[in-house]
Amino acid sequence: MLETEPARAEALTLPPELQSPRAKLVYLYLTTNEDATVSEMGDSLGMKKMSLYSILKTLREQDMVAREGDAYTLA
Repeated sequence: MLETEPARAEALTLPPELQSPRAKLVYLYLTTNEDATVSEMGDSLGMKKMSLYSILKTLREQDMVAREGDAYTLA
């Protein structure tokens, strides 16, 4: 018999100021993965690094994302 993980009790919510679909995707990725490098995000999300750097810069300016070494995490 297969065991499944229990359903998550909490729903993931996005800050209302996030308008870009790609920014939302990056934010949700970091919500579920704690931290990640640009390469990891690019591989997982199928996005180009230049796009990710631009999105992450904007998210950092809005104090939504922090950078720790090569990794990014939610602020």
